[in-house]
Amino acid sequence: MVEVRGAPAPSLETSKVRILGFGMGPQHVTPEVAAALAGCDYAIAVAKSEHDPLLAVRQAVCDAHGVELVVVRDPERDRSAGLDRAGYEGAVADWYAARLAAYRSVLSARGGTCAFLVWGDPSLYDGTIRIVRELGVDFDVLPGISAPQVLAARHGIVLHEVGQPVHVTTARRLRADVAAGQRNVVVMLTAGVDLDGFEDWTTWWGANLGGTGERLVGGRVGDVAGDIAAAREAAKAEAGWVMDLFLLRGPDDGAA
Repeated sequence: MVEVRGAPAPSLETSKVRILGFGMGPQHVTPEVAAALAGCDYAIAVAKSEHDPLLAVRQAVCDAHGVELVVVRDPERDRSAGLDRAGYEGAVADWYAARLAAYRSVLSARGGTCAFLVWGDPSLYDGTIRIVRELGVDFDVLPGISAPQVLAARHGIVLHEVGQPVHVTTARRLRADVAAGQRNVVVMLTAGVDLDGFEDWTTWWGANLGGTGERLVGGRVGDVAGDIAAAREAAKAEAGWVMDLFLLRGPDDGAA
């Protein structure tokens, strides 16, 4: 390392962060995001395990644009199935705090302009903006191609019916949202697809959209539930991981 006299030492205060949505990989990186990434000094990412297959996708994005990827180990997160809402939100808060400390350590040591690469689009079910805001550094956000966009394109559909809304939610909240009256729902953050009781609804499902292991299934839930389960397992076997989502639309008579 060459010491430059008079140059400021790296610090959190001299750091800038660019939060960049990259869709599902290099093939989804927009020209705007590509230009921003090429202008960064490095990117940072967390590894969820020693052999994290998702990390390889971020590495491919960085390699395509000649940017170093700095990897930190993802803090453990309490994913207990029995957590109530308060417990779940508390576990997420603790996980955010631990990630915040890991990111702060890298930024303080390196300074410069750092890219945070976000799956899909940073505005949908991703905590990066909240975490970076807590760091107190200068940052900006560039959008990426989101999973609901790709889902609609792959199935050749519009996410909403004419003049009607579409509700975006999580698998954890699906049944409560339907009970509250939602009839046209994009469901994200799945850990399997439980559609018992929705047999007469219609679904458009997809996994690993735009990436290795892409699978699509659509139709009446009662007719395709088994196909979805099989396709989900096949996607995971091919890619080593699975990210899936689906659109769920109620029958015309409004009966759940």
